[in-house]
Amino acid sequence: MKELSYLNKYLVKYKGRLLLGTLFIIVSNIFKVLMPEILKDATNSVKIVLDNITSYTSEDITSIAIKLGFLFMLFALLNGIFLFLTRQTIIIMSRLIEYDLKNEIYDKYQRLSMSFYKRNNTGDLMNRISEDVGKVRMYLGPAIMYTINVAVLIVMVVSFMIKISPLLTLYVLIPLPLMSILVYKVSSLINKKSEVTQVQQSKLSTFVQETFSGIRVLKAYNREAFFKNEFDKESRNYKMASLSLAKTNALFIPVIVSLIGLCTVITVYFGGLKSINGELSIGEILQFIFYINMLTWPIASIGWVTSLIQRAAASQKRVNEFLQENPEITDKKNSVAFESGNIIFNNVYFTYSNTNTEALKNVSFEIEKGKTLAITGKTGSGKSTLANLICRLFDVNTGEVSINGMNVKSIQKKSLRTNIGYVPQEVFLFSDTIANNIAFGNKSSEPNNQEVESSAKKAAVYDNIIEFENGFDTVIGERGITLSGGQKQRISIARAIINNPEILIFDDCLSAVDTKTEEAILSNLKEIMNNKTSIIISHRISSIKHADYIIVLDKGLISEKGTHAELINNKEYYSTTFEKQLLEEKMN
Repeated sequence: MKELSYLNKYLVKYKGRLLLGTLFIIVSNIFKVLMPEILKDATNSVKIVLDNITSYTSEDITSIAIKLGFLFMLFALLNGIFLFLTRQTIIIMSRLIEYDLKNEIYDKYQRLSMSFYKRNNTGDLMNRISEDVGKVRMYLGPAIMYTINVAVLIVMVVSFMIKISPLLTLYVLIPLPLMSILVYKVSSLINKKSEVTQVQQSKLSTFVQETFSGIRVLKAYNREAFFKNEFDKESRNYKMASLSLAKTNALFIPVIVSLIGLCTVITVYFGGLKSINGELSIGEILQFIFYINMLTWPIASIGWVTSLIQRAAASQKRVNEFLQENPEITDKKNSVAFESGNIIFNNVYFTYSNTNTEALKNVSFEIEKGKTLAITGKTGSGKSTLANLICRLFDVNTGEVSINGMNVKSIQKKSLRTNIGYVPQEVFLFSDTIANNIAFGNKSSEPNNQEVESSAKKAAVYDNIIEFENGFDTVIGERGITLSGGQKQRISIARAIINNPEILIFDDCLSAVDTKTEEAILSNLKEIMNNKTSIIISHRISSIKHADYIIVLDKGLISEKGTHAELINNKEYYSTTFEKQLLEEKMN
């Protein structure tokens, strides 16, 4: 219950529904425990009539039967009505808490830093907000409802049993301590197996998510059979974990029902002796047996409820791991709004915590406001990392990144990122219309069609879009799967520039377009980049040669820096790469 205590704040929030549900349970059980009392009276009345058959007319017998039958049906109806009201309060409460919990987890996911997503699989994150929360809801609804019901019913039934015969009640309750020990032992085992089952389910979800996300590669390499076998293996592991848990759960009900059966035998034997001695009537013995059977399902449900609680505890433990995770990138108390100015890197070092890869080492440079900086270098040299630090998707380990003389850590995250138009190396488009994907970049207000179309023209993708049957209202597939690589990159550029940001970052975003289209895009972007600080990251020298300042990164270090003409004269990596690319263009 330690892990589940996190949910107490929600139980307090919906305490009105919980208390009302508890009241309905009490009233429902009052009518339920009174029903055997009516059966006792009916049985005793029948015995009296049989013993004195000559003293009663058929009308008397009919009157007694109708009266007792009507009371029994009335109590059964009222019991059912209040049972319905119980479910309408407690079960609905669990659905409301499920809604709140999912929203809390989703909000937490969005506030966590990029390093968190590098450490965790998407499938596992999805499983925790869906499957795990679903199991937690079973604790908040059925488990709580049945626990309260069992507690109330046991108190009421045992009270009536003691009223009938304290000694017989003592005999009947002897097996209960044994039942408690069994519940404790088996529930501990269920908890461990529930954790194993949930972990295996997350692995299965992760595998499926990665398979569907990479379906193009899977089909291109003709690996369907291999992935089918791998899925079968993961499914088999989940099946074995689930069966092991199910077998443990199966121990509960047979054992508990057997103990209840033993209680019934004790009642018949000792009750019969007392009836012979005249201490109990036949009606009271029948009433006692009904009370024993009335406890059968509630006590048998202890095993099921325990299973629900243990599964919920295992799931909530996994949820708590993320809810207790603190974002690494946060605003300071006295953080200020963004103001455009020079961007300065001062002795910056950065290492990725999940891989211990040192991405940047002692990087220092300055970009004047309104100028264009170009960054090039080999794959893995730290180019994208540098862009991420400006956006403050990560924080530097040592050194400082500042804008207009202010450390980016002192600038409000929302204000900083709103003023940056970022086109990442890995383009991501939503399963939505092209218009909405472009409009996604507008942070201040809903853009009109004119703004969307203008951005598309500047990104040289307008002509492609209007060729589609539905134009800007074309719904693209997941991650833009229905578009070409070049079209996705240009839509991503249109998304970045629609907000007219102060800083533009293009991270190798023209790699999938031809040279002619690249020139068209760069020509269109000149007007946009005017009086804006721009950073262009590219392997193509043709994309960056017009930049005001160029740096070359090599294994996290700045190996060259200067203008295009200066770097050509250096006769090093930049110059060599430029000559190779010119030769390739001529050959093409």
